[in-house]
Amino acid sequence: MQATRQAPSRQVMRDAILDAANELLGRHGYNKMTVDDLAHEVGIGKGTIYLHFPSKEEVVLSTIDRMVDRLLVKLAEIAEGPGSVSTRLESMLVTRILYRFDHRHHDSKSMDELLSALRAPYLARRERYFAAEAAVIAEVLDEGRVHDELFVEDLAMTAQTLVLATNALLPSNLSARELGKRKQVAEQASSLARLLVRGLAPQRRR
Repeated sequence: MQATRQAPSRQVMRDAILDAANELLGRHGYNKMTVDDLAHEVGIGKGTIYLHFPSKEEVVLSTIDRMVDRLLVKLAEIAEGPGSVSTRLESMLVTRILYRFDHRHHDSKSMDELLSALRAPYLARRERYFAAEAAVIAEVLDEGRVHDELFVEDLAMTAQTLVLATNALLPSNLSARELGKRKQVAEQASSLARLLVRGLAPQRRR
């Protein structure tokens, strides 16, 4: 007897739709991408898209949500991994920049297009992203403070400051010329992270 083919789970289908959205954003940009294109790319009916996402806008915002969720896992792995507090903290700051750089799925022009179309909902989500990243960073700062490896007076404020300082190198804040050169961005990120972490060294205490 032939085995019954099981339908993909909800999460598998969501991931397939988000993967297709990433591909189409890179190929056509936000404005030209349609729900019909998404359905065709995945090989499903248009109605199935709407079973998982209420709109094209939500699909695209969810691609960013998923990327940040995966980034948070990476940051937690670094936070809990080997090495000194300073080394791990530097690695986390560089990773939050380069992970976004490596997972961008559109060039500077189409990114501007996307951010223009979804500015309000994206900015609201972005605050949540940065707060979640700052929370992971604060855990490492606390470890450094407890072991006298770092001088930190206010954990939350320091973590937020580290996030804000490194935001300047995120892909959405880079010019088209800078966006195309990962090596340059990596060097700048490493230099900035090193400078920021050295500024937290205990010997700077007054």
